[in-house]
Amino acid sequence: MVKPKLPDRIVYCKSAATSRYGTPSSKECGRWPTSLMTGTTLHVAPTKWCRYPQIVCLLACLLFVNAAAAAADPAAPAARRNAEAESATYDRCIKLAKQNPSAAQNLARAWHERGGAHPADHCAAVALIGLKQYKEAANRLEALAQAMTTAPVALRADVLDQAGQAWLLAGDPVRAYTAAGQAVSLQPNDPELLIDRAEAAASAGYLDKAVVDLDHVLKADPGRVDALIYRASANRALDRLDPALADVEKALAQTPNSVPALLERGNIRRLKGDLTGARADWERIGQLVPGSQADMAAKANIEHLDP
Repeated sequence: MVKPKLPDRIVYCKSAATSRYGTPSSKECGRWPTSLMTGTTLHVAPTKWCRYPQIVCLLACLLFVNAAAAAADPAAPAARRNAEAESATYDRCIKLAKQNPSAAQNLARAWHERGGAHPADHCAAVALIGLKQYKEAANRLEALAQAMTTAPVALRADVLDQAGQAWLLAGDPVRAYTAAGQAVSLQPNDPELLIDRAEAAASAGYLDKAVVDLDHVLKADPGRVDALIYRASANRALDRLDPALADVEKALAQTPNSVPALLERGNIRRLKGDLTGARADWERIGQLVPGSQADMAAKANIEHLDP
């Protein structure tokens, strides 16, 4: 039996100008909802990214469940070849969903009709994301997670987490928070799931709940930079400026050129009356990533500084 390897996360980036799948870059992708980071006169890059999907290869494990015993037997090469072929189909379908989602839908439909089952259904949902049919994708992912009764708990949690991300893209943060909560209930100590639930909580206006989830993440990993920045942003929105500044300073001590951290520290400094410090942070962003969404947001912030 060929054991599928765990994949790197594929990230969905969405901005006011473009939407694409790819690896996030600090130059152009943020993570935290803009509704949380925007203040009365403070602007942030109109860009966010959501983890989507983590399980490109992991879900393929389901293809091996029925054939596992046979595939482990050297006398049953046909079963092994079939399992490997199905895994290859899943990989091809997911890649196609990113490049040509309509074609991926057709492939997933035909594959499902010939027995593709859960992997085919997952590919169809990913294709719907590519087609920007976020609500339908979220509903399908939730239904898929419920149907995967024999799948590993971690796998079901990831599918529910993806449903939450799809609900965020659909503009329904309350449904996103519910789906993310179901994922966390299955894997309560998974930091990625906790951060995603915090994102949904912040988008829904549940800022204190977001902070609680981020506290949990940072208790286990005090130096996690993204969680520090997100908690700083949440605390800033709650007018807790001193702990917010402490978190972002800790993040910048580890990653001095972090654009999201500089943008956030500028926001906090501005609210604390340190206009010179805020300007310096936002001008630094222009030096690091000139012309980016973050740079445009920083320039807009500078324009609104009090004289």
